Amino acid sequence: MKNNKSLLILVAGPYRSGTNDDPELIERNVQAMSNMALELYKMGHMPVLGEWFALPMIEIAGSKKIGDEIFNEIFHPIAVKLISHCDAVLRIGGASTGADEMINVGKKKNKIIFLDKSEIPKIEKQ
Repeated sequence: MKNNKSLLILVAGPYRSGTNDDPELIERNVQAMSNMALELYKMGHMPVLGEWFALPMIEIAGSKKIGDEIFNEIFHPIAVKLISHCDAVLRIGGASTGADEMINVGKKKNKIIFLDKSEIPKIEKQ
């Protein structure tokens, strides 16, 4: 597929799923999404993670732990809002209710949905 338009792509993958809120396992999940973001960038697209917006705001808002009221008021809602600004959503990783929600919201908002990086066109250099 040829495409000359760079897409703003939300990378949606597990954050807490399967981690029992272990910080090291959560960091691995974030690293997997960040690594994919770099790959998308190298393909000519603009990647984004909801975590890049949510986590600093959660900290500033005074959250004391993952899953507290402040965390829950910001974490998924900000990603849902972010989808409105994106062209597409890429689902990566294993089981995740939150990432699945991002795909469902993306579909409702008529965004392009990618379930594998191989589906995403590289941008031709001009």
